[in-house]
This record gives sequence, structure tokens and C-alpha cells, in this order.
Amino acid sequence: MGQVPEFARSPEAFEAFYRQHVGDVQRFIARRVDDPYTAADLTADVFVAVIDSAHTYRPARGSLLGWVYGVAHNVVATERRRRRRETTIERRVAGRRLLEPADIARIEERIDAESAARKVYRALDGVPEATRRLIELVAVDGLSTAEAAAALGVSPIAARVRLHRARRQLRIDFGGSAHVHA
Repeated sequence: MGQVPEFARSPEAFEAFYRQHVGDVQRFIARRVDDPYTAADLTADVFVAVIDSAHTYRPARGSLLGWVYGVAHNVVATERRRRRRETTIERRVAGRRLLEPADIARIEERIDAESAARKVYRALDGVPEATRRLIELVAVDGLSTAEAAAALGVSPIAARVRLHRARRQLRIDFGGSAHVHA
């Protein structure tokens, strides 16, 4: 690494550097940004970034102003990426209405009412996928074992065997209280 430029070592030198280049940086930003507040913020950000990265400036690679424009380009690019992310988030949220207290209360009631079902779903996490789908069709969706077997493309006998094994395991997991009606 080379020597740190004088403007990064002395407040007086930085002030002179700033006064010499602020107009160039403002014009650079103004060509890319149309909001005056954003332009002012980005101009300040450029000079902060210049100080932070002063140790990377190499006179042999080009002029100081060219290097400052490179820093400014990076600052503007970072701002554009931030704005794109912000716009994406705003679009996702824009289609959703804010919840009223009554809506939140209803959702909390539903969550409380479904606590037993969540326990069952957690217990089913350890059950093989094909058996879990069978249990859901029978116990949650109300299909008969034969209907669930047909929906899954297995024989009714295979479905009954899977349900029997799953019931036995669930009874163990829930201490004898699991009921999956076929």
C-alpha cells in the first residue's frame, strides 16, 4: 500500500480538498440523481467514503479526480441498490392492508384454537412424507382410508397398514392419546 494522501491526514488539508472537489462531486451526483436531498446526502457520503478509502488511492493509476469519481460511482450504485430493495419491499407491502385491532384479535383466537393441530403437525414432522400425507387426508381433510388411498395412488390395505403404524407411533409420542380415525 502507498502513502495516505495529505487530505486524509489533516483536517485543514481535507477542508481544502473538499472545497476544491465538492462542485465536481455535486455535478457528478446531479447528473445521476434528481432529488436535491438525496443529492446532498450522497455528496456527503462520497466525502466520507473518500476519507475511509484514501489509503487505496494510487497516483500512478490515474488522477485524483478520476479516483474520486470512482468512489462517487460506487456510492451512487450502492444507493440505487438500496432503493431497488426498498421499492421491492414497498411493492410487497402495498397490496396488504394494515390490520385493525379486531383483525389481530381474530387471528390470535384462530392461532389459540389451532394449538392442538400445531402439536399434531410437529409430531408428524418425524413421520415419512407418504404416511404424513395419508394421515392429513384422513384426520384433517376427513377422507375415508379408501378415499385417501385412492388419492395417493396406494392400495387401501397399504394405507391401513401405514395408518396403524403411524397411530402406534403417535400414541407413544402423545402418551396414549392420539386418535386418527379411519
